[in-house]
Amino acid sequence: MAKKHPEGYLSAKESRRISRENRKITDQYEKQYRRKNVPEQEYLTQMHNPENAVEFDNLHTYFFTDVGTVKSVDGVSFEVPVGKTVGVVGESGCGKSVTSLSLMQLLQRPQGQIVDGQIRLNLGDKAYDIAKTPMEKMQKLRGHYMSMIFQEPMTSLNPVFRIGEQVEEVIELHDGEGKSKEEIKARTIELLEMVGIANSEGVYKMFPHELSGGMRQRVMIAMALACNPKVIIADVTIQAQILDLLRNLKNKINSSIMLITHDLGVIAEMADYVVVMYAGRVVEKGTVQEIFANPSHPYTIGLMASKPVIGKKVDKLYSIPGKVPNPVNMPDYCYFRDRCEMRCPECDGKYPCEISLSETHKVSCYRYYDKKEGK
Repeated sequence: MAKKHPEGYLSAKESRRISRENRKITDQYEKQYRRKNVPEQEYLTQMHNPENAVEFDNLHTYFFTDVGTVKSVDGVSFEVPVGKTVGVVGESGCGKSVTSLSLMQLLQRPQGQIVDGQIRLNLGDKAYDIAKTPMEKMQKLRGHYMSMIFQEPMTSLNPVFRIGEQVEEVIELHDGEGKSKEEIKARTIELLEMVGIANSEGVYKMFPHELSGGMRQRVMIAMALACNPKVIIADVTIQAQILDLLRNLKNKINSSIMLITHDLGVIAEMADYVVVMYAGRVVEKGTVQEIFANPSHPYTIGLMASKPVIGKKVDKLYSIPGKVPNPVNMPDYCYFRDRCEMRCPECDGKYPCEISLSETHKVSCYRYYDKKEGK
């Protein structure tokens, strides 16, 4: 933990001390991650429910920085059922993207590390704990069993390669065995047509800068769907057309979607289940009907109140007061307490446990402590 000076700044000596300590910690994790010829038994696991595609169980992902340890994801647990869409919602910096990057093992290393918990990925006949899976094996899982549509396609696509070459690379790497170049090209053009690109043969030969933002987004979706993955992570700002496209494609290949967004309207239209995150923790989760009809955590209620309603005239849109606590030095009590307008005396205690309001609807809030505590 950083020992700050009265002025609020770290000295160079203090910063070097933190860096040395962090390097020792991250070197141990990196050594474990980069091992080769690791026996499969080390990362084999069992799904708690075989009907889930992914299970996040008490996941902790930290970033070891020069000013201290940032607990970006601090004990996150939720499931992504097979063939369903789970929307993960929350304000910027709440840990949505870091949770998805933990599943893909695409964290900014060596600073970013999964330090505890499990991510169980259902492969059908077996399951892997992604938190323990070595880099060598992850390269075979990404793209084949799980894939990600990133936020900004212009930075995700390589500017010096043509679109066709970039899509073909995914197919060649994961599904190219026994296929000729002509077959891989035909599959690439088929994918471009599938995502609604009319001039697919023309786009095949183009560079990323020659396409519009929407077209680049469609190319990213084509790359993500190239090998019919079981889990698709969509960390994108979605247009209405892309929304319809994702919904139709999900039904075609029977994949699960983990949808990461700020937009509650997109969640309402696309998701089957909703996970609400705040400051690295899940504060509420349930079916989309439960969350929208009966938002229970004060933060979820605040999010609902802050979205504009068509046909309703207001002088000023509601905004949640206060600011998110410092991620380097998180308090022991409820992280939302200092911003909460429904605060009660019990909120001065430790971080609240998860309470089950129904079989699928769970919330972490002292206001529901008269109900049965979830396990």
